[in-house]
Amino acid sequence: MKLNYFNTQTRAIKVGLATVALALATMGVQAQEKEQHADPNVRAGEKALLDGDFKTAAAQFEKAIPNTGNEPEVVYLLGYSQFQNGDYKKAIDNFSKVISLDPKSESAYYYRAKANNNTAVNTELKLSNNNRAELLRSAIGDYTKAIAINGDDAKLYQNRAIAYRDLGILVGTSTSSNYDKAAATDAYNKAIADYEKVLTYDASRKDIQTEVKKATVYRDNLK
Repeated sequence: MKLNYFNTQTRAIKVGLATVALALATMGVQAQEKEQHADPNVRAGEKALLDGDFKTAAAQFEKAIPNTGNEPEVVYLLGYSQFQNGDYKKAIDNFSKVISLDPKSESAYYYRAKANNNTAVNTELKLSNNNRAELLRSAIGDYTKAIAINGDDAKLYQNRAIAYRDLGILVGTSTSSNYDKAAATDAYNKAIADYEKVLTYDASRKDIQTEVKKATVYRDNLK
């Protein structure tokens, strides 16, 4: 497949997941000659992204925010860099700001959801089970909003299925303080439905077939 070049003109385009992923996948590929952003910190952040240096990228975009804080593309790139650094709290805050500036930002919903899901399942964090369930439901809500914007992206259904599965595991553990068999059953059923949706895009995916079987077993073995 012929790779497209990364467009560095963040002011002229809506930078989303596909654009950033392409930038990282094509490191070293010469960019098209486009008018660069006027802020040098944004330009430095873009270069750091292309180099896969997310820590430097985040630092540069943070420096740019006082002058570019109302530009959803720049705030998005800051949140994306923070997400890649595992700084999920800051990333969530910035993706929320992107959404306030651009309510149709599918990628901001997607990454805010992933950040909340990653936080919810991090056993090193001292969170109550109720807080973890709240984070997972927030992730599910954001994936649903992203799907409303773009209902043809298999990864949205797959990641929502993961969030439903994680919620099922959390509230379906009989020793859990927030054990709820009915809620767990519902979560597993919705996870299965989303995994099956992914299979409509590519029925040969063995990993998804396995996840359907696992979620079915988890549901059927609830006590």
